[in-house]
Amino acid sequence: MVKLNTDKRRQNRVRKDLKAKAVDKCRLTVFRSSKHIYAQIIDDASGKTIVSASSLNKDFKEKGSDINGASKVGSIIGEKGINAGIKDVFFDRGRYRYHGRVKALADGAREAGLIF
Repeated sequence: MVKLNTDKRRQNRVRKDLKAKAVDKCRLTVFRSSKHIYAQIIDDASGKTIVSASSLNKDFKEKGSDINGASKVGSIIGEKGINAGIKDVFFDRGRYRYHGRVKALADGAREAGLIF
């Protein structure tokens, strides 16, 4: 029960800080499970997902549960975001620490051209 409370508190703290700073930028959010990793670029003004990428795609050959797969998902979401006309985003790591797969996804998105 304590872990759930700390996870939820961390997630609320991260999102509160983002919403205070976010004026007209979109949000790059991350969800990771034990086997896969997912990323979405969300426009909070309209409440819609603009682009998304995950390790569940049929043409995705990497393993989603390691750093190389997360980096590949980051580069895919970066390319899709640039193609959709989005360059500046806020990185919403949610309840996850900026470490390991989450950091690899962020680095892959930065290498693809997203700025955050």
